[in-house]
Amino acid sequence: MAMAQSGAAHVGADAETNEAPPAQSVAVTDAPHTHNKAVTWRSVLLSLLLLPINAIWVVQMEVVRYSAHPTTISLLFNTIFVLFCLTVLNRGVMRVAPKAALQRGELLLVYSVLCIGSCVCGHDMLEVFVPMLTWSFKHANAVNGWATLINPHLKKALFVADEDIYKGYYIGNDSVWQLKYLRVWMPISLVWSGFVSVLLYVMMCVNAILRKQWTDSERLTYPIVQLPLQITSDQAFQPAGVFRNRLFWIGFAVAGLIDQINSLNYYYPSIPTILTPGFGHSYLDIGQFFTTKPWNSIGWTPLSFYPFMIGLGMFMPLDFLFSCVFFYWFWKFEKVTAVALAYDQDPRVPYTENQAFGAYMSFCAYSIYLSRHYLKQVVARIFRRPGSIDDSQEPMTYRGAALGIFVGVTALLLFSNYLGMPFQVGLLFFIIYFALALAITRMRAELGTPVHDLHFTGPETIMTSVAGSRAFDADTLTVFAIFFWFNRAYRSHPGPQQLEAFKLAEQTNTSYRKWTGALLVLGSIAVFVGFWAVLHLMYQYGAEGKSKLSFGAESYTKLEAWLRTPQVGKAPEFFAITIGFGIAFILQLLRVRFPWWPLHPLAFAVTSSWEINLVWGPLFLAWMFKSLILRYGGRGGFHRALPFFIGLMLGQFVVGSLWNIYGIIVGLPTYQFWQ
Repeated sequence: MAMAQSGAAHVGADAETNEAPPAQSVAVTDAPHTHNKAVTWRSVLLSLLLLPINAIWVVQMEVVRYSAHPTTISLLFNTIFVLFCLTVLNRGVMRVAPKAALQRGELLLVYSVLCIGSCVCGHDMLEVFVPMLTWSFKHANAVNGWATLINPHLKKALFVADEDIYKGYYIGNDSVWQLKYLRVWMPISLVWSGFVSVLLYVMMCVNAILRKQWTDSERLTYPIVQLPLQITSDQAFQPAGVFRNRLFWIGFAVAGLIDQINSLNYYYPSIPTILTPGFGHSYLDIGQFFTTKPWNSIGWTPLSFYPFMIGLGMFMPLDFLFSCVFFYWFWKFEKVTAVALAYDQDPRVPYTENQAFGAYMSFCAYSIYLSRHYLKQVVARIFRRPGSIDDSQEPMTYRGAALGIFVGVTALLLFSNYLGMPFQVGLLFFIIYFALALAITRMRAELGTPVHDLHFTGPETIMTSVAGSRAFDADTLTVFAIFFWFNRAYRSHPGPQQLEAFKLAEQTNTSYRKWTGALLVLGSIAVFVGFWAVLHLMYQYGAEGKSKLSFGAESYTKLEAWLRTPQVGKAPEFFAITIGFGIAFILQLLRVRFPWWPLHPLAFAVTSSWEINLVWGPLFLAWMFKSLILRYGGRGGFHRALPFFIGLMLGQFVVGSLWNIYGIIVGLPTYQFWQ
């Protein structure tokens, strides 16, 4: 009963702020008997065909061209573009041969698989990891001494130490599809793909347990899935559907025209740009105008304009939008205050990453607290005790999910121990990792947070900063460095995509169990495909000329510092975590007790990291537009205006994607509509 009251207050505040929960206002659920297929031979085959194409596209954008990074935001524009194209083509097939057309569930399954595939090969996962497999061996020299300091701690069977193998990777004009390369890379790629697949499996088990509570009981709104639901709805092409709505096409034209003109300006400077302060980018750094202390400590502060982000913001709660802007400047002025009070002798003050980590842990704890009665029933079901909960229609039985978590975590610990990490350290490491994953997944489902990067806030950073690197031996520190690649940042985290896939299954009335099996199998294949997409393009173009090589250097540079100059733990590092935890807890308490409380605790956590710099401006515009529409148009006016903002998102994604593909084909740089 206590949980229900707390949850009601929590969700009710969102509903009151927004006039209506976003998902309820726009989600389209068709009749149960019309959409009941998702996992078919057609959807699986289409996923398998599109996975390598999508992976090549993502790596081309984010590594080869280092532009238009789709996996750094919650809504992946590359998968939306593919889904839009498939939907349009499928509509044509439906007119000619209705029986051959894909059903809505099949389209959305393909979309979900591509989302997971994009995440695992994206900016914060394999694109960071693959360079690490050769980096320390290639760059070891007499100056850094890595040959004796670092390389002896690496398992040679899982890395590439042979110069004849990695030389082509860095120089290019080569092909990885040669027998001498395949013999070395194939077993390594299989082992590491298996490791990532286990991570995905444990996340899937956690999501399977929490889905019912978050989706059915608390009725979280899942703002991120609203656009794919709108695109694929049968009603979208009907007279009252979104594609027949004049406001939609006005929004589509506005966003598309802005991208079109700015893209032409990139090649023909005589053509004026539209709302583009910086050449080739949609932002202007206003931090450059603050040149004296303490105000120059605000650092990089881009004033940006992204129409798609304005559209996405319309699906977020008003208080969250306002809080994102408020806390963005809160963090800026916290840095200014630290400099003004002469605390900047320690460059880490005010320990922003630690405060953010504490806030995420607070939100994770609160999410578990809200679900405590439900979790008691889950435990009873696991041990087959009498209870009212039914898991027969869930993605997994709760007993199977719990066993999967146990087996998966055990496998991760055994592998980590093989690499050199003690079991107790590994257990703490993965508890922190999955706690962060749970918090990110929950905030995406509840609020549709546009970014969640948490740069340099992973378990290895927190553990070595609080306990000190001296508390761990060289082998453990080496494993910390090896695992840096999936903890550097959490922008392309696959966990939320899995839970959102379950929401898509619910909306299409398709089997959770079949979705689970398909996502697990195809997700594992996606990891393997992404691994080889990076290798293929780097051997073709050469990492030294086309890759963001700092990603390979970051982990080993950090490891070198740990090994050469061991540090003791610092009390301020831990104190900052408790401060962040406490602030988030108080904000959540105020939010539950006072429905009018304007500051959202999640915004305090989300706005602490790098990516929010790019979106605070559009989120402010979204807050302003949504406030005005609700005030003067009410709920009805808000619903009538939504197609315009959906058009903003889809217009920029479609036009921007087409220009990006054109640039890849002809080998030319293009205007970056994002970043």
